Amino acid sequence: VQLQASGGGVALAGGSLRLSCASSGRPFSHYAMAWFRQAPGKERDFVAVVSGSADVTYYEDAVKGRFTISRDNAVNTVHLQMNNLRPEDTAVYYCATAFTSSTREVHTTARGYRYWGQGTELTVSS
Repeated sequence: VQLQASGGGVALAGGSLRLSCASSGRPFSHYAMAWFRQAPGKERDFVAVVSGSADVTYYEDAVKGRFTISRDNAVNTVHLQMNNLRPEDTAVYYCATAFTSSTREVHTTARGYRYWGQGTELTVSS
């Protein structure tokens, strides 16, 4: 299984950016996909998850109303649309795919995920 994240960069506070993660090597629609992030000197934290069937989503409180996770099962890709960015969103963002096959189950901790992308860095300046 390979996950390739892209879309990071530098943004101004209040701006927008979209991250993408392309998956290969397993039936994409069978597994929840999530985004985590790790700020410098901090642990890797959950950001958002979307179920395999795309009808269940869950967000970390700090990004609710600003970030939107979506997936396109036809092209095996998950996206994270990030609006109204804040300096505290600065981090390396990782996509991940779940351990277990389920169309509606989602997990909000790292131990629920088996495969991880290489990370894409976001810097938000004020």
